This record gives sequence, C-alpha cells and structure tokens, in this order.
Amino acid sequence: MESTPFLKLGTKSQMGTLQFFNNLWQLLEPFSISIYLLLFLLLLLNIFLSKRNKSCGSKPKLPPSPPKLPLIGNLHQLGEHLHRSLRSLSDKYGPLMLLNLGQIPTLIVSSPEMVGEIVNTHDVVFSSRPKTTASDILFYGHKNVLFAPYGEFWRQARKICVLELLSLKKVQSFQFVREEEVEILVNSLREVCLGGNNSIDLSKMLISASNNAMSRCILGHSYKEEDGSIKRLGELSHQMSKQLAAICVGDFFPSLRFIDVLRGFVGRLRSTFRAFDAFNDRVIEEHKEARKFHGGPSETEDFVDVLLRLQHDPMLGFELTHDHLKAILQDMLAAGNDTSSAAAVWLMAELVRNPRVMKKAQEELRRIVGEKSKVETDGIHQMEYLRCVVKETLRLHPPAPLLSPRETTASVQIGGYEIPAKTRVLINAWAIQRDPRSWDKPEEFIPERFEKNSVNFNGQDFHFCPFGIGRRRCPGMAFGLVNIEYLIANLLYSFDWELPGDCGPPEDLDMSEISGLSVRKKVPLHVLPVARFYLP
Repeated sequence: MESTPFLKLGTKSQMGTLQFFNNLWQLLEPFSISIYLLLFLLLLLNIFLSKRNKSCGSKPKLPPSPPKLPLIGNLHQLGEHLHRSLRSLSDKYGPLMLLNLGQIPTLIVSSPEMVGEIVNTHDVVFSSRPKTTASDILFYGHKNVLFAPYGEFWRQARKICVLELLSLKKVQSFQFVREEEVEILVNSLREVCLGGNNSIDLSKMLISASNNAMSRCILGHSYKEEDGSIKRLGELSHQMSKQLAAICVGDFFPSLRFIDVLRGFVGRLRSTFRAFDAFNDRVIEEHKEARKFHGGPSETEDFVDVLLRLQHDPMLGFELTHDHLKAILQDMLAAGNDTSSAAAVWLMAELVRNPRVMKKAQEELRRIVGEKSKVETDGIHQMEYLRCVVKETLRLHPPAPLLSPRETTASVQIGGYEIPAKTRVLINAWAIQRDPRSWDKPEEFIPERFEKNSVNFNGQDFHFCPFGIGRRRCPGMAFGLVNIEYLIANLLYSFDWELPGDCGPPEDLDMSEISGLSVRKKVPLHVLPVARFYLP
C-alpha cells in the first residue's frame, strides 16, 4: 500500500505560531549560540538568493497559498495529524493549494477532479518521489520500489513485484500460510474464552498475526524470537516506521542537513539501518544455504527465494544487486506489515463501534459458511457485505491518508495553475474520501453505500483511492486485501465481540489516531471475545 513518511509536528490539530517556535526551540536546544547564528545567516542567504532568482523572470500563476512566515513558510500551520490540518486549509484555499514547507514548495491535492486531471493527462510528470533523509538511509539509497525515483530501475523493479511477488497466482500460493496463522489466532482466542470473562488487547493480537503471516510469505518463517544480537522483527519494523514519519530538518531546509547529524537523528537512522541490514543478510544467507542443501529453491517459494532466483536470470534485463534485493525485501516488510495490520485494527474497531453492521456481516458469514469449523477461501468471494465493510473501513481510514509523497519532474499546468518542476505533491486521500460532494454522510460508517455500487480499488474511481492512483498505485493491493478479508471473516464467524463493561457505549469508543509509516489507532482495542462453539 502506499505510505506517507512526511511530517509530524505539534500536539494539536492546528498549532499556533508560538507553539511551533517552542517545538523548534526544543529541537535545537542542545546547540550553542554559534549554531543558532549560523543557522539564521544561512537562512537569510537562501531567502536573498531565492528572491533574486524570482526577480529575474516573469511570475507564473501559482495555486493559492495561505499567508506564510519568513524562513519557515507554512510549517507553523500544520498540526499533529497532517491530513486533518491540510483538509482544513484546503477548505479555505481550494482543492489545489501550494504550501512552502520550509524551503520546499509542496502542492496539496484535495479533490477527485484534480486527481483525475493529474492521472489522465500528466501521470508521468507526477510519478517520481522526493528523496528524504530517512528513506535514503533506510532503503539503501532508494534501491527499493516504494521510494525509488521514476525511471528505468523503478519500472523494472515494480514489474518484478507485480509479476513474481504479488501476482494473483502468488497470492493464492500462500493461502496455507494465512490458514495456519489465523488458526493459531483463533485457538488463542478460544483459550481466552475458556478461561473466563477476560478482555484482550485485540490490536496487539491482530498486529502479531498479520506480521507473522507477512513474514512467512516474504522471509519463509515468522522470526518470532531472535537471539540477543537482533531485535524482534516487529519491534524493528515499528522503530523504522516511527523514524520514517519523524521530522527531519534537512528535508525542509536542505542547506541545514548538518543539524540532523548534530542532534543525533542521522545516527539513529543508521543504527536502525545496521540492525535491519544484519537481519537481511542473515535471512538471505539462510536461504542460500537451504537452496544448496535442496539443490534449488523449495517447492513453495517465498519472496526471498524468488528474488534469489531472479538475481541469476540472464533475461532479467537489469542488475539486481545484493543491496537491491535487501531494499526490496525491506520495502515489502515495511509497507505490508504496517498497513495491513493497521487496516485490520480499524476494521474491527468500527465493527465493535457499530453493532448493527457487525451483526449484519456475521449473519451473512454464518449463512454462507454454515456449520463448518472455519471460513474457507472459496466462500469469501460470496460475502458481498463483508467486501462493503472492508471498503468502508478503507474509505474512512486509509492506512496512508496522504498516500506517498510525489515530486514533479517538469513544469506542468493543472487546474489552470502552473506547477513548477521539483514541487513536492501530497494527495489527501483522507480528505477526498470524506468529501460531502462525493459521499452522503461522509463521516459515518455506512457499508451499505457500496452495495450495488461499481466503485472499486482499480485506481480509476478518483474519489476512492486508498491504494493510490496512476503508475505509483500500490502493487500489493490484492495481497493485502486477501489477508484482511480472510482474517476478519474467521474472527466474525467464530466469535461474537463485546466491549468490556467499563468502556461505556460502543459509539463512544476512542478512535484517535497516531501517525507512523501508516496511521494507526492510538488507543489499543480492548474487547471481550465470546466463542460461538467449541471444537474438541
């Protein structure tokens, strides 16, 4: 799924100027007064050069922009939840809005009409990625797919992912993994039920089950426990997610990148990278040894096996180095683990919060499955209401609300405005999918809106784009959807779900957010599972 490592500032949805400068002061506090003076002088120099360059030519017609402050531009107008504060600004300044985030011009797109114009007429120009400090360090200099700039390497690498790693045939080949991991989860929940009226942290259990399934598909096994030299994979992935979303001074003030070194941020990134790099080397070496032992890949290839096979394929068309292989694996782990588990938690939270919808989904499931011990894959295709529930969850809670940042490769006209080359672009899918012009009662959870409705994930319904649009649309869509649907179907079939007595009415369930590589539910979902029946 597309992901948004961009910015996290402040503690309220709309920070004031004083709060921004307070946060900035805390960020720079460890430095001496000489560093402050140097910073100030460099910024003044950049402003002078920028103004001199602008005065040399005619002024283009740019999209509307909120008033900005010297040096920091519009950074002070952004809150903790970027997608929410950007919607508030777009409501005032329009569906195309140009912000100056430090020294970085950033276009905010907040309407399906503007998204359609981008995809249908200028998709290539809008298909590159900006280079950020975190993505450069953590992904081997952008040798992955998610953060790679638009070009020949990205086209070839994405082709590998689509044809070899994420094809429908490959998705189906891992059904046994999904079945085994879901069975483990269901059995754990049954033990809880047998132990009495105990609430559980369902968020933790869903994240663990999703991570284990993804790890087995990608790496061959779940890596639940590691030795003392390597952290658990889930913990390491969570750390990387937070770092990709953290503020980086150099990403907004390129001439001040040294500050990120001085404050230790770059050092922390490199520490995470080294841990992941050692883990990746270990996994690849294990697979190479297994291939030697078996005289080739195993009968069921995981993603590492596929990449090792392709690495020596003379027909591949480009060099797939050791670093490329590790970066692509890291891509799959980061995007797949974070977004799939976040979506599963949001879905169950919405069902617990809306008992009517849960009951209707369970009635459909139990009618189709009958008295079998579990939901089978073939039955999923008949569960139309469950599909509507999944769509409505992704409409209200797209795992990456701003998709992934893009960057224009040339000057282009959109909506009658000139968009300069090297402009960063954020598409606010969260705002688009809650636009009252496209959706009736957009803030309410109503899966019925998708019944007998052709709106789908294909990237052509621009008012519904949780997996992105155009060339950079998420190639792992089918993989993620199958995982979520099968997991949730079995949980709804085998259990009824209630909130603990001290949680208040369902409609008051805390649905606050926390940002990382994807947007997760901030408060863990504590629920009471009630088993429908017990198997011997």
